[in-house]
Amino acid sequence: MSLNDPIADMLTRIRNATRNRAKSVVCMNSKVCRGIADVLTQEGYVKGFEVHDDARQGTIHIDLKYGPRGETILHSITRTSKPGRREYRRVEGIPSPVQGLGISIVSTSRGVLSDRRCREERVGGELLCTVH
Repeated sequence: MSLNDPIADMLTRIRNATRNRAKSVVCMNSKVCRGIADVLTQEGYVKGFEVHDDARQGTIHIDLKYGPRGETILHSITRTSKPGRREYRRVEGIPSPVQGLGISIVSTSRGVLSDRRCREERVGGELLCTVH
């Protein structure tokens, strides 16, 4: 099976798992996917993640997070930059979804960062996805 867009695959797996109220989800391992999982953990959208290496690429096990009454914390996760149309933004052009209640995940020269960290470090890059 050939996988053309591992980022979209990861986001779809997370989206489907939260709709099914799963406790965790398994995604393919790559440097960008680990960065996205790290940003989601730092911003409080998921509990945490572990990287499991095998003979090939490895997997990322992401523990999903829900509210005290079982409500979803991760309401929407959408892919912005796609393989057919990349979207690059300067630091001034990075969106702040839901008036600051959501985050944008950006791939920069300093790694995968949230929109808040991009503004702190004054760096732009490829706008990967938005989460709220």
